[in-house]
This record gives sequence, structure tokens and C-alpha cells, in this order.
Amino acid sequence: MSNFPILSLITYFPLAGALVIFFWANASPKTTRQIALWASIGSFVASLIMLAGFDSNKSGMQWTEHMSWLPSVGIHYDMGIDGISVLLVVLTTLLSMLAIIWSFGPIQTRVREYFIAILLLEMGMIGVFVSLDLFLFYIFFELSLIPMALLIGVWGSANRVYAAIKFFLYTLAGSLLMLVGIVATYQAYYEETGVRTLNILELSQGHYGHTFQMWTFAAFFIAFAIKVPMWPFHTWLPDAHTEAPTAGSVLLAGVLLKIGGYGLIRFNLPLFEDAARTWAPWIMVLSVIAIIYGALVALPQPDMKKLIAYSSVSHMGFVTLGIFSFTMTGMYGAMIVMLSHGFVTSGLFMCVGVLYDRAHTRMISAFGGLATRMPIYASLFGVLMFASIGLPGLSGFVGEYLAMQGAFREYYWAGAISMFVVILAAWYMMWLYQRVVFMRQPEDMPDP
Repeated sequence: MSNFPILSLITYFPLAGALVIFFWANASPKTTRQIALWASIGSFVASLIMLAGFDSNKSGMQWTEHMSWLPSVGIHYDMGIDGISVLLVVLTTLLSMLAIIWSFGPIQTRVREYFIAILLLEMGMIGVFVSLDLFLFYIFFELSLIPMALLIGVWGSANRVYAAIKFFLYTLAGSLLMLVGIVATYQAYYEETGVRTLNILELSQGHYGHTFQMWTFAAFFIAFAIKVPMWPFHTWLPDAHTEAPTAGSVLLAGVLLKIGGYGLIRFNLPLFEDAARTWAPWIMVLSVIAIIYGALVALPQPDMKKLIAYSSVSHMGFVTLGIFSFTMTGMYGAMIVMLSHGFVTSGLFMCVGVLYDRAHTRMISAFGGLATRMPIYASLFGVLMFASIGLPGLSGFVGEYLAMQGAFREYYWAGAISMFVVILAAWYMMWLYQRVVFMRQPEDMPDP
């Protein structure tokens, strides 16, 4: 591909915007918002150029960048994209731009700090998807943690501090485990080859003992399972979503959860394939539990945000179901579920945000009759709802169908159970939609 450093441009456009906002301390809130928007637009446009120049018929990494950083210890500035990461980068830049636009109205306090945080978050998320060096990946992985914790803890709802600390501690615990796994893999490869490197493409060529793989796989897996999040590592998610501002929920559901699935595909499978196949039956059990648990707990939720948050636990269970089926069909399904969930669930959180910004409540029982009062809103909400439950013809159906088909080939019981649980998703989402859009308007309903 071209020698032009397009990936660095995409990654550091948000950083440039954050630095301008930081050093222009006396800029008005309006100017601050415009700087943040133009930085995100620049990153989005660059990602479209990257996508246009991506050759889907070629295997391997494209738009690669390499620069020596700390060569004495095998750390290099390596970036690249392939079919796994290219669309996730575009998803990140698009949703970040939309989140910034959304924040123009609701965010009226600490505007400067807010947009610095959201731009740094965007940089961290993009960096995760384009890094080919484990050290560089880890830096961006950690960088995506701190701004999101601040978005929740400073600009969130009443219990924001508790939710932010819980999110931070869960993710930090996982990242520390991953750091142990990175160091262990680095040392094992050096002992085998005499070469010091943290390049994922080189490390994946190593031959590691089975016992070593089992433990190191577990270290990486727990870190990414917390991000997905898989049951039983999911308990931070409902609180984080409930307390986060709408833009925070959009980026949390739309991008941050995808880092978990991406990490499993990019690191766990190529580095520790033998261990992955050994652990796979147990991971399939956890995936099925997540699909069932998320759907069952979503059913009685009175809060729209919590309902959608628990639905994410269920949907992301299909991602791990497809990944650990070890079939191309399941892998394609997992990728489509991640992309579909990113767009659809972000849209659902925006729909909830519209009501919350106007009525200052997210309680399902507080609303009704929106089909007549807000017909365009009701129509858009309906499309997103049907996509979420996997209506044939919409994105949610394709991904979940392929993930289940892949699971059927290797673990038929997992595919069969998950197929029936899809009915629960239709139940809770259609109940939410019917209650908010078509039920009789409550007498004390706040004005949306």
C-alpha cells in the first residue's frame, strides 16, 4: 500500500484537536465544540480514504507503518489494518463524530475538559485497532480506559462515581493480567528464537508449550472477556451504561465492547491456538450463559438504558459463540454482530437520550403514545428495535444467523440453545417498543 501514514493521521487527528483545546484555554464553549467536531471529521474523512484504498482481495496487513522506537528491547511503532480491523476503524471514527455532535446540547459544564476526554478516547480506540506491536497496543488499550472513566464519573448521572470506579477497577484488573501475559509471551519467544520483539505477526509464529499457552491464554482472555463483557465479568456494564452520558453510552456500546471481541480474534487465537481449542468448550458454555442471562435479566428492567445494557451482554455472547466455533462462518458472523451491534445499539441509546434530555427520566412506565406525538422518532426507533432482535433482512439477523450456524457445526447444543433464546430478545425489545410507542399515554407523562 501507499507509504503515506494514513493510520497515524486517523489516530492522531483527535489528539491534535485535544491539544488545541487544551492550550487554547480561553476559547469559548462554541469554539471548543467546533474544534472537537473538525478534529473528529478529519479523522472520519481519513478513515474513508483508508477504506477506499483497502484491497479486500488481498490477504495480510495493508497501509502498514513501521518505525524503530526502542529497538534494543524489540519495541517498534508498527501499525496496519486487515479485514478484521478496517471496518472497526471506520465505525470508531463515525460514532465518535456523532457522539461529539450529540454532546453539543446536553454538555454545558466543563465543556473544555469534556471534549478533550472524548477526543483522547477516540484516539485510544482507533490506536487499539491499528496497532501491530503489543506494547503500542497496550498503551492505547489503557488510554481508552481513563477518558471513559472520566466521562462516566464527571458527566454522568447520580451514581456516576460508583459506576466509574467499578468500570475502572474491572478494566484495570483485566489489563494488568494482560500485561503479565504480554511479558510472558515476549520472554518465551526470546528464549525460543533469541529475537526480542513484540510484533504480533512475529509472535504468532512462535511455538509455545501447551501449559504455557493455557495460562497465558487465560491472562489475555480474562482481559478481553471483561471488555466484551462476558458472563460473569459483565457486572460493570449495566451501571456504566445507566450512569454514563448518552455520548458515553454510544461509544461504550458502539466501540469499547468491540475491543474485547477484536482482542480475542487478533491475539488469543493466533498466539495460543492449541490453548484456545482446549478452552473452547468452556468458553462456549460461558457464551450460552451470557446469551440466556442477558436476555432474562433484560426482561423485567424498568429503565430503558439498563434493558439495552443487558441486551448487549446477550448480543455480545453471539460474538464469542462465533469466534470459538473455529469456523469461518462463525467468525464472519462474530464480525457482523460486532459491527451491527455498534450501529444499532448506539442508535438505541441515542433514542433513549432524546427522551431523557426532554423528559429527564428513562423509566419505561413514564412514557406512552409516542406513535402519535413523535411519529418520525417512533419509526426510527422501530427500525433499530427490529434490527436489534434480528429481523430477517436487517443487520442483526445476518450476524447472529452466521454465528449460530458456525456453532452448530462444532457445538450443536450451543447453536440450538442460542437459537431459542433469540425469541427472548424479541420479547423484551418488542415489549419496550409497544409500551413506549403504542400504550396509552400516562396522565403524568412528562412532555417529550
